[in-house]
Amino acid sequence: MKAVVRTEKLGVFALMLIFGLFSADLPFSSAQTIFNVLDYGAKADGKTDDSNAFSAAWKAACSAATQNPTVVVPSSKDFLVYPLTFQGPCKSSNISFQVIGTINAPSSPSVWRGRNARRWLIFHGVTGLLITGNGTFNGHGSEWWDLSCSDHPSMVGCATIIPVALNIIHCKHSTISDIYTINSARYHVVVNQSSDILVKNMHITAPESSPNTDGIHIELSQNVLVNNSVIATGDDCVSIGELSSNINVSYVTCGPGHGVSIGSLGRYGNSVKVENIHVKKVNFKGTTNGVRIKTWQIGLGYARKISFEHITLESVKNPIYIDQNYCNNFDGTRGNCEPKSTGVHISEVTYDDIVGTSSSNAAIYLNCSQSVACTGITLSNIKIESNKSGQQVTSECTNAHGTDSGVVQPKSCLQS
Repeated sequence: MKAVVRTEKLGVFALMLIFGLFSADLPFSSAQTIFNVLDYGAKADGKTDDSNAFSAAWKAACSAATQNPTVVVPSSKDFLVYPLTFQGPCKSSNISFQVIGTINAPSSPSVWRGRNARRWLIFHGVTGLLITGNGTFNGHGSEWWDLSCSDHPSMVGCATIIPVALNIIHCKHSTISDIYTINSARYHVVVNQSSDILVKNMHITAPESSPNTDGIHIELSQNVLVNNSVIATGDDCVSIGELSSNINVSYVTCGPGHGVSIGSLGRYGNSVKVENIHVKKVNFKGTTNGVRIKTWQIGLGYARKISFEHITLESVKNPIYIDQNYCNNFDGTRGNCEPKSTGVHISEVTYDDIVGTSSSNAAIYLNCSQSVACTGITLSNIKIESNKSGQQVTSECTNAHGTDSGVVQPKSCLQS
């Protein structure tokens, strides 16, 4: 399904990206040099390892003196590519990776032995990168899902290290656009230690039962815009991790999946700094969560200046959700946490214009720490009803402080 591009007030950074103040997203010029992977020996039969051809094409493009060199993965072709890093910096200020065909990961976990099983494809240290083309990254993750320790904790020999499909690491001023990513073994797209990144018009799918297959995960990054995308996976549609700021998520259709999540934060007792996170115009369909913030009891630091606005819900299990009490029990399960004196301070969080239906009784659930309260929470123009005829929904708050305005249904449980 092709998402419809919408225009909104996205801020100076987003406008710079969309309207082309850096040229990576502009139409190709006559001076462009094409580096087709077929010209570098790719067999494109879906069975032969084409990694060397992809590596050679990238190295040639990255070292080219021309403006906007482009690696081309041609249409109607299937390429098998093993774990590979596309290393920058490149000589040109802009470089394109145009995927029109299908790039396939090895389907059997056994062939990853001796290779980097944490990540499949990595773009590292590139400035002015454009990944585009209406092609597909196929992670072939089903055999990995059957080995996942998180899904099969009692299995002997289960896998704790599972590859992330598409990794953007230490990149700047870059765009991922109009790409399909399917069936990743773990996260589909990760933006890590990067800045000024635009992710738009994405189509990300995996079965609802597939473990840890987040659509887009952002961590240790600043100035990231996720826009106009359709995401249906077995985990978070979009997740935002630690040391991230100025993140905007808008015009996303999410479901199935676990919603849009900030966190989990502070798992290792570290100090968290997450701020200026804005989620708007997201439609949740049958997800296990809507808008969620989750932090570990032992974490420190803060998550602040967060907004969730203009959200629609269709049979969502936990529409508005904060859990500040993540912990691990001795048996590896979570929940029933003993009180701790530590906690990530969650503050200045706005929920505005959130409407639709809940599949759970508690439509608003704010489970904040007894030691480090949630403060500055605002609820306004909330109207959530049960998806079951004749049933009522409730709100439940623990140590959550703030104000409400306009219609708030179910009734606000915030403390002043």
